[in-house]
Amino acid sequence: MMREDGTMDVDRLRENLSEPMTSLPPTRRTPDHSPARRLRRLAIALSLAVCFPLAHSAQAQLSLTTAVDLALGSNPRVQGAKADVAKARAQFSEARDAYIPSINAGMNLGDSWGYSTNPPTLFTVTGGSLVFSASQFYYIRAAQAGLDAAQLALDDMREAVAEDTGLAVVALDHDQQREQVVGQQCNFASMLVSIVESRVDAGQDSAIDLTQAKLTAAQLRLASLRAADETALDRERLARLIGLPPTALSVDSNFPASPISFDATVDTTVHGYANSAVAAAFDNAKAKQQQAWGDARFRFRPQVNFFAQYNYYATFSDSFAQLQKIYQANTGQTTLSASEGAFGVQINLPIMDRTRAAKARESAADAAHALHDAQNAQIAALNGQSLMRHTISELQAQAEVATLEQQLAQQQLDILQQQLKSGNPGGPQMTPKDEQNARISEREKYLGVVDAGYQLRQAEIHLLRQTGELLPWLKSAAAASAPATLPPTPSPQP
Repeated sequence: MMREDGTMDVDRLRENLSEPMTSLPPTRRTPDHSPARRLRRLAIALSLAVCFPLAHSAQAQLSLTTAVDLALGSNPRVQGAKADVAKARAQFSEARDAYIPSINAGMNLGDSWGYSTNPPTLFTVTGGSLVFSASQFYYIRAAQAGLDAAQLALDDMREAVAEDTGLAVVALDHDQQREQVVGQQCNFASMLVSIVESRVDAGQDSAIDLTQAKLTAAQLRLASLRAADETALDRERLARLIGLPPTALSVDSNFPASPISFDATVDTTVHGYANSAVAAAFDNAKAKQQQAWGDARFRFRPQVNFFAQYNYYATFSDSFAQLQKIYQANTGQTTLSASEGAFGVQINLPIMDRTRAAKARESAADAAHALHDAQNAQIAALNGQSLMRHTISELQAQAEVATLEQQLAQQQLDILQQQLKSGNPGGPQMTPKDEQNARISEREKYLGVVDAGYQLRQAEIHLLRQTGELLPWLKSAAAASAPATLPPTPSPQP
């Protein structure tokens, strides 16, 4: 009843349902071909159409690496972290450029009357810079540490967005597989209802058996609708992360198997720390410590500044004319120069400043708090990595158990099908009803395989995120060989 593309051939199913059951033992009653019976069979066909649509719309297969690249390129959290890096770079430049002279030019337009030793200037040019400050060295180091912390925070934010995207892709892949498997179960359950109806008509089963079969089919139809809803929700979530419309969006199962070792003895630290977030916390503490040292080194340490100034006086003003007359009378010279300039260094020696002393103590306390926060973050990250490694070991064993259970169910189904063909001489007679129940059970076991694999993949992503190795793992998806596929499912027979 399944086409090669995995969809249900409903027309063929209707034809088979309209024919008498040939695989069952001869019945004692003529099958009922009443309109009510035909309506029941049509309802079964429609229920199968719910589980397996006639045609699937073309869906774009999105790889894990592509999804992560799209998310990293457009995610607001990454863009915000990049803005923080730009801000930290500007702060570092601001601290370092204190030694570069700043130059300002201005103009004063107006007139004046009467005598003044400083007549209005037509324009003024001033300049100055820091020459020496004991604190400025530490401020520059603080700004550099802040820039390093911002860059590491950007790396951590990229890891966080990659984790969200990777989990969304894994969830959608899990939903797609689960929806397919539940749909197969729904198909088998509908076929089971048809078989039990024929057996009830033949007097081989009771009404309770038919009710039980219908209940199973109804439960699986509900599970199929829930699986479709979960797929739609996770598809919309992934679409929002990568900035694409959710219409016709699907993911492939091309995941790398074991890209790194999960052994705790393998060094996967970032600059000696658990991950980028912890390294950023320590660099942030370092920046605060340098800031505190700079605030503390102000007393009895000279600060030297360079200054320069050039003025050109407004010669048309009355003040300049009065000043020129006095100059001529005292010096005998006829012309007073309109230009005036000065340059030199200014040296300040702080002796007592209780406000700055209190500020230095505040900075020291803030730096100590930041260091302790970073140490706590390191401890928490290492504890989380250790716990996740043990969890992965358990999930790997759980996945192995689920796989063996599914293989056992498949082998039992193969044996049952062989007994149906051979008639099982010397043993209990197998029926198509037993076959459909076995197929439903085998698909249920395979759902355990799908769920166990999903949980294991989630745990691996969480661990890789905590160790700072998530992005290399996700990028290795492009080198994976073949996508994972569902085990072959035998087509249901009437």
